[in-house]
Amino acid sequence: MVKACKLSEDSDEKRSIVSDRQSDGDEKRQAKAAREQMLRMVFTSEARERLNTIKMVKPEISDLIENQIFKLAASGKLNRQIDDEELKALLGQLQKPKREFKINYK
Repeated sequence: MVKACKLSEDSDEKRSIVSDRQSDGDEKRQAKAAREQMLRMVFTSEARERLNTIKMVKPEISDLIENQIFKLAASGKLNRQIDDEELKALLGQLQKPKREFKINYK
């Protein structure tokens, strides 16, 4: 009797864990869909293509840009879509200056 009770408790816990994981997955999918929708509204198609390319190479920079733009849009400071040239300018601001090395031959 005790074993049967423990088995049913274990299966209830497993079901609870599985349903929690499914709801987490649903929430993540919904958040991703909402983020993609916001990207479509804020960026032109060329700028979105550039941002997706950047996301493949340097996802941390892409996330920084997206978050910065979403904050501007949420505060109402963004009145129009961001085009490719403006995105390039933002990327230039985020990019760290490269050090130049000068090699002297003797």
